Amino acid sequence: MKIGFLTDYSEDIVRWAVVTGFRSLELSAGPDSPLDPLKLTRADDRQAVRDLCARHGVEISALCYYTNHLHPDPARRKASNARFLALIEMAAEMGVSVVCTFAGARPDKSIPETIPEWKKVWSRYVTRAEKHGIKLAIENCPMFCGWPFRTNHNIAYRPEAWDLMFEALPSEALGLEYDPSHLFWLHIDYIDAIRTYGPRIFHVHAKDTEIHYDRFAREGIYGGGWWRYRIPGWGEIDWKEVIAALLDAGYTGNLDIEHEDPVFHGERHKEGLRLGLKHLQQFVAGD
Repeated sequence: MKIGFLTDYSEDIVRWAVVTGFRSLELSAGPDSPLDPLKLTRADDRQAVRDLCARHGVEISALCYYTNHLHPDPARRKASNARFLALIEMAAEMGVSVVCTFAGARPDKSIPETIPEWKKVWSRYVTRAEKHGIKLAIENCPMFCGWPFRTNHNIAYRPEAWDLMFEALPSEALGLEYDPSHLFWLHIDYIDAIRTYGPRIFHVHAKDTEIHYDRFAREGIYGGGWWRYRIPGWGEIDWKEVIAALLDAGYTGNLDIEHEDPVFHGERHKEGLRLGLKHLQQFVAGD
């Protein structure tokens, strides 16, 4: 199990990661990234990315594109769907076995009401992934908006949705990108989630959550400002227990920090990554 972080690709980032002690990277492949699969189309250019990381001893643990695959605007949905299908192809060409994303959502519909539409779109993804031996890992970020709370990008933020998705598309290519930070503030048992869905966990985001209990006592669960994401070790996630549960479940992938800590931002961004790495290294032997 290697420790890395989520980032856009550049040679400078790869070099800094190695010098700092990271051995894994989850690389963004959205429309504004250097790895946009609709722009990085030459096989030689794709191979160059893989070769550079390999020379420096860095594993590309996953490629990612976080979008709403069920966008109500037909043109935007078509564009997202086409880019994601191309990303699956690119991952296979680069020898990257996992592609991470959101499930998609319709804010005007409940999770059960959304599943038939989700299945129609994702059947194409799963078929393409199965063809190329790619695992599709759906992150459990809620992406809430408005009131009453509805997700505007991702129905897959709680076990009810996972069960419905896996029942609708029982493919071994379909699984989860596990992130305990979201489950923690939603008051979902983040360790039980590993024990229950362990074989479906294809990738892991290492992100922590801090609860401000004084604000929570005033605001309540529907209020704001009572929680925030933190670098691993600066919140309340028990990372020793998380890693132990992942190992018990047979997880063989990496831990990639998703840095959304508001304290270590801007010029302190890399400081945050270093601190997260230091904390996680207590529990991971490394490769």
